[in-house]
Amino acid sequence: MRVRSIRKFFLEDRSDVLKIQVNGEATETRATTLEELCASLGHGKDRIATALNGDFVPAPERLKTRLNENDSIEIVAPRQGG
Repeated sequence: MRVRSIRKFFLEDRSDVLKIQVNGEATETRATTLEELCASLGHGKDRIATALNGDFVPAPERLKTRLNENDSIEIVAPRQGG
């Protein structure tokens, strides 16, 4: 029984999961920086604009911009077309 309870603890350990909003949608992430979040969402090398809690975050600042519980992130990618 002890092995089962230990396994359950490790499988359910969500202490490093942040609940945030990305483009208005509730999201859970283990990313700790805005750069990590963008990469985890498939925007690693994309040219995008980002905002954290309504404030624009330039690309060079994303790596050192820490995420916190309940942050609101906006990610905008340019579109082409006519």
